[in-house]
Amino acid sequence: MSEKKIELIPSFQVDHTRIVPGIYESRLDTLGSEFATTFDIRMKYPNIEPVIHPNAMHTIEHIIATYLRNDDEWKDRIIYWGPMGCLTGCYLIVKGHPTPQEVYPLMVRAFEHLSDYEGEVPGAAPINCGNYLLHDLTMARYEGKMYADRLKAAPSFDYPMAERVQDEEGRTVFDS
Repeated sequence: MSEKKIELIPSFQVDHTRIVPGIYESRLDTLGSEFATTFDIRMKYPNIEPVIHPNAMHTIEHIIATYLRNDDEWKDRIIYWGPMGCLTGCYLIVKGHPTPQEVYPLMVRAFEHLSDYEGEVPGAAPINCGNYLLHDLTMARYEGKMYADRLKAAPSFDYPMAERVQDEEGRTVFDS
């Protein structure tokens, strides 16, 4: 029986011991003649600082998704906005192939909007949301301000990649 070679997906080839908060192109997909670009909107230092609490992340998802889908410049290009499973950031998928630098002003605006947001969380009612009690606007605003400030102080756009090492049997091992 032959062993099927399984390649690590590109996001697992990023060196998570060196990544800093920023905006990174995670992947580029071709859909016929169109592109879809996935961005890693990294808000936290992985494995170093506390992750975003699930309640705050849920609120960030609702407020930023609503903001992005209403932004005059970008709303027709937004495909998806949602949290990473590791709770250190979110993924943004857009139509086309903009650079992280082109997405940067949008993210600054969106997170400044979040940090100043007051009122009811959009879509946070039993009829609109599958877990409407899992929200924390105060912490979402705090996380939004922290990330907006980090982006403005030291924007980062280039992934640190993990080293590719060969084991004794010639298999590629990814050290991340």
